Amino acid sequence: MFFRWDWLRPHLTAPIVPTLGPVHPDALTAGMFEDTLRAAETGDFLTYDKDRRWGGKKDERVLRSDVVHQPEHTFIPTLTQRGCGTVKVFAYGLRDSVVEEAAELAAKLAAAHDVTGARVVRPLGPETAHPQGARIQLKDFTVGPCPDPGGPVRPVIAWPTGVQKTFAPFAEAMADDGLAFLHARMQAGRCGPVLAAAVEERIVGAIGPMEVLPDATGRLQLMPQYFAVLPEARGQGLGRILWRAAMHWGQSHGAAYQLLQTEVDGPSDRLCRAEGLTSLGFSCTAPV
Repeated sequence: MFFRWDWLRPHLTAPIVPTLGPVHPDALTAGMFEDTLRAAETGDFLTYDKDRRWGGKKDERVLRSDVVHQPEHTFIPTLTQRGCGTVKVFAYGLRDSVVEEAAELAAKLAAAHDVTGARVVRPLGPETAHPQGARIQLKDFTVGPCPDPGGPVRPVIAWPTGVQKTFAPFAEAMADDGLAFLHARMQAGRCGPVLAAAVEERIVGAIGPMEVLPDATGRLQLMPQYFAVLPEARGQGLGRILWRAAMHWGQSHGAAYQLLQTEVDGPSDRLCRAEGLTSLGFSCTAPV
């Protein structure tokens, strides 16, 4: 074992694992961190990696030889070659100075690997005052029912053909939210169902793909989705209906929970907070 749990565990203020992202607190173990080191050597996906559903090879890998693991802090750098390339250093430590130290390491490694991006990712606890970045939220399907909200929401393929054809322009309009990528996956038949809201025979919102997969402990989780509503269709409650329909789908298909990352104080963040999700902490990413 490379990682000492007695060194690492006290600094895990939020359940974030490099290359994997947020994980359920009950699944957070030293073994999971060890798995990321092994995956770095093969380039393969871990069996419980949420990104494996997209196929291909794992793009982000841990730079194992550059990991800094000490009693007072742990720095785990990762490298992705996507675009112009990025080094991210995940900084686990309670002292504020870990950010500056991690930034120095990120800049050094970005230069060494000839990539243009260098970032520091710092997990912060749920009690953090004035947080920034992404909030990690937990939807627990075991604590109560998630009824079907009704409304103008159904799987895209369940809408009439004329309505289905409006998904393409909707996806293009919401490309910045990942809907164009999702549409391409749908056309290739390589993802689960997508739920869509339609008004006046035009799709104006969507959430998906809807997929349930086991986590590292074997518990089923509803995987993260792309979620967007056209700006001109907001303020009508469609986002809430879409989200509740997705939660109904997840619970109906055996999911025990879902983890979400929402931009602090953004629309999705406010929706999830209003729906009573549990905050597990924050992921604060800063460029170097």
